[in-house]
Parts: sequence; C-alpha cells; structure tokens
Amino acid sequence: MSESEKAYYDISPVLSPRTAVFPGDTPFSRSVMMSFESGHHLALSSIQTTVHVGAHADSPGHYHADGAGIDERNPMLYVGAAQVIELSLPPGARIEPAHLSGLRITAPRVLFKTGSFPDPESWNGDFNSLSPGLVRHLHAQGVKLVGIDTPSVDPAEDAVLEAHQAIYECDLAILEGLVLDSVPAGQYTLIAPPIRMEGADASPVRALLLSSPGVLNAFRESEAAK
Repeated sequence: MSESEKAYYDISPVLSPRTAVFPGDTPFSRSVMMSFESGHHLALSSIQTTVHVGAHADSPGHYHADGAGIDERNPMLYVGAAQVIELSLPPGARIEPAHLSGLRITAPRVLFKTGSFPDPESWNGDFNSLSPGLVRHLHAQGVKLVGIDTPSVDPAEDAVLEAHQAIYECDLAILEGLVLDSVPAGQYTLIAPPIRMEGADASPVRALLLSSPGVLNAFRESEAAK
C-alpha cells in the first residue's frame, strides 16, 4: 500500500522512561512485579507517570478551577472528522488567525502540524503553540477540538495559560503531544478517546487518524484474501 493509500496513521509516541515531559513533571516508568523470565506463571506490571505524558487529552479541570475532570468529557469529542493543517513558524511563535489565511476549515476537529517539537524523547521549550485569537476564530467556525504536535497549546513559560483559558471559554476539547511528522495535511477520521479516570486533569490517548480511502482499500484487500 502506497503512502497516499495508507489506511491509518498512529499519531501517538511510544511511552517509555525516555519520553520527554515538562521539566519537573513525573516521567513514565513501569515496574515489573511478575514475569515469565523470573519463573512466574504470568506477566504483571504497574506504571507511574504524569497523566500529561505523550499524546494526551487535557480536561477543563487542568486549567480552570471550575473545570470538569476527564471522566466527565464526552468521548465523542475525540472521535470523528478531523483536518490536519501544516504550518511553518519561527521557534516559540503562537499560531494566529492570520497564519490560516487562504485555508478553509473543513472539519470540527483541527490538528496543527508544526514540526516544532520533533523528538518526543528530547525536550525543547521553544515549540509553537496556539493564540487565544486563533482559538476563538476556530470556535466561531464550529471547531470543537484542537490538537497540536507539541507538549502544550500554550508556550512552555506561559503561567497564565492564555490559549487554555480561551479554550475553556469556548468549551473546546484539547489533544497535545501528537506525532504528525508523517501525516500529510488533509482530511481524516480521528479516534482518540481518553481513559475514563475519575477527576483526572488529563489522560493519555492512543490517537489514530484514519484515511477513508485507505481504510476502504485495506478492508477490500482483507476481504479478497479470505
């Protein structure tokens, strides 16, 4: 199957102790209690990590005192038609409405491919982010979810969280930490529901983008092989 016919893109980084997190946050770790190598009858392990690790969904409770936990979010916000928009901006720049000049918003979920956080295992704080004006601009066009290929929709040093506050005002859903480097700009179906964790400020997700023609071709091929 060619790249143009690819059935889906996995836009989540692999989680490991090497996965970069905000400085001072809890990195991912996995402890093994039982394993076949140690002579046990099964494998059993536990994890410790920030819930903002890798590809993740922020809950309103992360950025507003009156916000809901991730378990209260409608999972269908994270499932459905999505548009990937590719932009190239200076390091640290926020995306403004003017950067979308000439682009038409064609889906209620918009994912920004900036290439400004290229290695999920290496922290850099000068990634691109969203402006409050862009959030309101997207909301006015019917967008209900915004995603980005960086650790946050706000700059790393923004203690006010301007974009997050605009997102709360507009009641949008958020996906951060996506891996979009191999994804061409265009239309997809997004599948990225968060884990239903009571009161949590975020949740890791396994985010997929389905390419409708590719999915159909793959289904036909599998049916023909039966």
